[in-house]
Amino acid sequence: MKPLRIKNAADFGKVAVLLGGSAAEREISLNSGNAVYQALKAQGVDAVAIDVTGSPIQALADVKVDRVFNVIHGRGGEDGVLQAILQVLGLPYTGSGVMASALSMDKLRTKLCWQGLGLSTPLWFVLKSQTDIDACIAKLGFPVIVKPAQEGSSIGMSKATNRDELVAALQLAKQYLCDVYAEQWVQGQEYTVGVLDGEALPAIRLETPNTFYDFDAKYRANTTKYHCPCGLSAEREQQLQALAVQACQALDVKGWARVDVFIDTNDRSQLIEVNTVPGMTDHSLVPMAAKAVGISFEELVWRILETSMAGQGEPV
Repeated sequence: MKPLRIKNAADFGKVAVLLGGSAAEREISLNSGNAVYQALKAQGVDAVAIDVTGSPIQALADVKVDRVFNVIHGRGGEDGVLQAILQVLGLPYTGSGVMASALSMDKLRTKLCWQGLGLSTPLWFVLKSQTDIDACIAKLGFPVIVKPAQEGSSIGMSKATNRDELVAALQLAKQYLCDVYAEQWVQGQEYTVGVLDGEALPAIRLETPNTFYDFDAKYRANTTKYHCPCGLSAEREQQLQALAVQACQALDVKGWARVDVFIDTNDRSQLIEVNTVPGMTDHSLVPMAAKAVGISFEELVWRILETSMAGQGEPV
């Protein structure tokens, strides 16, 4: 990892930790944001936690701050909207810029970008209505996983192994009022790779008795297993890490992120999605990977905040 660039907490100025939001991931964001806030305070950073329940402009109106640590997951915090507001306000912020945030939040557009660069991602089919069901089955077969394109934390996702389940999965996903697509089910092992300031952290292999790594497996279950070291050979893990960095570069992702990827039964890496505001809870994966290379939670938070000094918050 790169050496620390900022030695003095005062150099950050006053930092607003934005958390909460109004998306489906609000509960997780509150947990992540409070953990980040406590870590900053413990290191002497002049931080204030702000629960954004409505307009970020209003939330920041009565507080004079120098920069923002964004820990709002999902729509409104991770999709470019907040990033655009902060740029207009001239406030530097952690994480990716407007374009990268918008692209990464939209899993369909992310897959199109990766496909255009020749990076492998599972086949998919956009489901606009039930009239698309038969065409989807003809293209992908079964099983598939159905996803709302602009939600995170596996919210609204479900596996379908027959036509009736596919119809039900579409109805569930459409409740989140965004594009919906079915993705070919990948047989293999699931990994996640954190990327910090352009460098990959150790890969983590995920293992759950649930049908897939869903919201319950991520945040509630005690049965989920996280393997770090991940069990791959050193060479294979390095290839996976390099792919994660390449996947981020394709979308112009900055600061920190987490890339989800499967290695299928043919040993082919299949990119799934990238999260530009990853979780920072006690169940979260980026802190777990950082710890594996000797980076404490407090140091990780410091390093992420350092990336806000890069200047992407200049006024537009």
